[in-house]
Amino acid sequence: MDLPPDFRITNEMLWQGTLMFALLDIVFVSVLVWRVKPFRFKAMKWFLVTITFIFWTLIWFWAVSNFWETVYGYLFPGWSRWFIPPVAGLLFAVIALLFWWLALKVSRRPGLSFFILGGLWGSLTHTWAVIMGITEKPPMLQGVDTAPVIIIAFFEFIFYWYIILSLSFLLNKGWEYLRGKIKLGIEDKR
Repeated sequence: MDLPPDFRITNEMLWQGTLMFALLDIVFVSVLVWRVKPFRFKAMKWFLVTITFIFWTLIWFWAVSNFWETVYGYLFPGWSRWFIPPVAGLLFAVIALLFWWLALKVSRRPGLSFFILGGLWGSLTHTWAVIMGITEKPPMLQGVDTAPVIIIAFFEFIFYWYIILSLSFLLNKGWEYLRGKIKLGIEDKR
């Protein structure tokens, strides 16, 4: 990604991004929470894990491809650049499985619980990034405060998990439709 060499992320940008993600979350998440009933959420288990792995692997390939020199190269050793995406994808897939299980255990609205857990995970990962030096080492982020970095992550990750849950929902519904058609086809031949 071609950014001017003196480009800097500011607190104001982060707060504006937080507001944007929060508004998107309110609209999109509320619709999906209403649509994804507990039985459907339960049935989406492996779709959710698979889509999560693919989604986060691609996100991290994009991130290290576009921001290695300006951000991630300051935090991770050079040898890890192409190792990070699949490992992150696998870690997030395991986290998705954990969140799926927890969401079913703690709430009658597992979709909502899943999103809240995903947002908390985002804040936790960004807290770790702050500890690693993301607001000190990369020139692009020097000077930003910790609070907006951690708070934007909550709403940003909810949006990402919304995409994952939406794709999982659609694939699960499609799979059930195809299974029904195949079953009907077999029964018709009898």
